[in-house]
This record gives sequence, C-alpha cells and structure tokens, in this order.
Amino acid sequence: MSIYNPKHITRKSSISVEYFFNFAKNSFGLELFNPDSNLTREIKDQNLNRTGIALTGFLELFPENRVQIFGNTEYRYLRNLSDEQRKNAINRIFEYDIPCIVVTDNNTPTPDMIECAKSSRIPIFTSKFSTTKISYFMSDFLDDQFAPGISIHGSFVDVYGAGMLFVGKSGIGKSEVALDLIERGHRLVADDVVLITKKGEGILIGAGTNISEHFMEIRGIGIIDIRSMFGIRAIRFQKRLEVVIELEIWDKNKEYTRTGLDDTTINVMDIEVPYVRVPIVPGKNITVISEIIALNYLLKHYGYDAAKVFQNKLTDEIKRKSKSDRSVKYFEHDFE
Repeated sequence: MSIYNPKHITRKSSISVEYFFNFAKNSFGLELFNPDSNLTREIKDQNLNRTGIALTGFLELFPENRVQIFGNTEYRYLRNLSDEQRKNAINRIFEYDIPCIVVTDNNTPTPDMIECAKSSRIPIFTSKFSTTKISYFMSDFLDDQFAPGISIHGSFVDVYGAGMLFVGKSGIGKSEVALDLIERGHRLVADDVVLITKKGEGILIGAGTNISEHFMEIRGIGIIDIRSMFGIRAIRFQKRLEVVIELEIWDKNKEYTRTGLDDTTINVMDIEVPYVRVPIVPGKNITVISEIIALNYLLKHYGYDAAKVFQNKLTDEIKRKSKSDRSVKYFEHDFE
C-alpha cells in the first residue's frame, strides 16, 4: 500500500548564493565581504568543502560545486608559505567556478583572496563563529534545502506531541477529524496538501504549503482560517511524521487489527512509519480513537506496549490453568 507515487519525489538541483545568504545573514551571522560580487551563482551540492588539501595543490577530486570553507587551519598553512606560493595556492582555488567562500573564526580575507574575488566576482562571506559551529549551521540548512520531498493528500495534526497524518479517499472526513482534534486542543500542521521532507536517514518532517498555510476546507461550510478562529495555540508550522492513519469505510470482508500485537508500518521514502487503518461506521468516534492512537504510540515509544503486557498476563494465567475470575477479590462493603 502506498500513499504517494514514488515517481513524484522531488529534490532541488541547486539554490542561488543570494538565497543562501538571505537566510544565513540573519540566522548564522554571515557578512558579505565584497558587495559587488555575483550572488546569482548557484550552489549545487549540499556538502561543504574545507579547502586545505586543495591549497596544497591536490585538485584531482576538488568539489567545485560546494561552498568552500577557509578556517584557522587554512590560514595557518597560508602563513607558512612564501608570497609567491601563497598567491599560487589562492589562484588555484579561484580558477574553479566555485559558488562562494566562507571565512570563519573572525579571520579576514587575504589580499590575494580579495584580488581574485574582485576579478572573478566570487562572493566571500565572513563569520565570527568557529569552523565547526558555522559548518554545523550551514550543513543543516543545505541538507534541508536539498532534501527529497513529496506532497501527500491528507490532514496533518500534532496530537499530544505525536505527528499524525490522516489519509484516505476524498470525502472520507479527514478534515473533519482534524477540525474536531483542533477543537479539543490539538494543533494543525497542514490540511489538504501536506509536504513531507526527508531529513537525514530516518526523519520525515511535514509542513503545509505557502499558499494554503493553516486554511482548511470543510464541505458544506467552505474555507476557514484555523489560526484566526482558534488562535496561535491551534497551529504549528512543522512536525515530525510519526503515525499514518488511513480512514476507510467499514468493509465486512476485511480483517482489522484487534490485538495490536502486529506492528504495521508503511514505507514513506524508504522510512518505515507506524501505520493504523481505522474503519469508519456510524456512531464511531474517530476523534477519540485518534487520541488513543497517539497515546498508545507514545507509550510504546517510552517502552510500554499494552498488547504485549496483556498477552503475557493471559499466557501466565493459561499456564496456571486458572479460570477467569473477578478482577476485584473482595468488594469491601462497597455496594455502589
């Protein structure tokens, strides 16, 4: 069973240096050293590159599509070179069509770097942060920008801290369940179109689109604005996907989980996510069931599995060959 078409997985091929800088200047404290540089250059690789080995002259595997880092190690190496050697080392880097250079640890670009940057118009950014710290910030941002993503038709709600994605056929009632959960104090992440991004090897993050944001369509009513109606407490902009719930009309010919001993998962971009199929019949309170699914997931996450505890208890009773008895041994004059 699939809730999306694997062929529709998208991924950015590049981002502009200007886009990168507009985010990094406020979030990471980057400063543009040469304002007359060409910010339309493209970053085509999510990884960063320390220029140390390239400065020594080994350029066989030089990754020119990456952001280039000049830290204390590079500066100490350059200081040990003669003026001519230093100039040649810098020129070797700028001969490539690199997107930009980030100088860390409050270092100042060398005169050779400034001269090369002026002729090539390659942007040079400076940062007060250490190489390790700024690399962490930039890597996280670039990993996010180049991460694969998909769009799924459904409703995504934070229920007791568990990110729950409701899927199912159009008109099944996904938005209505989400609305009922919001009214009970839970938080809407996205409705109708949910964008899922793969962060790292085992993390999926969901968000809405920049158009729909936290608007919701309810059949018979129309479009409503959850943030305006319920306040800021009723929304969040992103959440980790932890449980997928498929709503479907009850089918008497299908078998549905009754014990919960078999953990069912669904594959989303090569990540196995807990999956629950909930049949809908008249009078069934899907909202409360959704809350129970969330609480049960959290209990399992923290090491308690009710189904296994009950199974062990039942097995022990069978081994003792005891008959079913009251759970209360003595009523203690309690006649209520």
